[in-house]
Amino acid sequence: MRIDQNPLFRKTIISWYDSEAVCIGVIVFMIIVFFFGVVGISVARENAQYHGYVWIAVLLVVMSGWVIFSTIIRLIKRHSRRYSK
Repeated sequence: MRIDQNPLFRKTIISWYDSEAVCIGVIVFMIIVFFFGVVGISVARENAQYHGYVWIAVLLVVMSGWVIFSTIIRLIKRHSRRYSK
């Protein structure tokens, strides 16, 4: 028996935590964290007492930037798959 090449249910099921609304919410939250890290870098560089803690703010900026980048790539791939058919 051959496998049906044109199945009736072709739409993939996306988990709630990977939905478009949640991805946009994650991006918005990570943008807030990104700007918090940028402000932290500027404050830590202004005060001589906090120069040793700049790495924490830099870590926040890098990690939130990576999450924003990967989530945007995920959304782009999802939209390209959806509209390529």
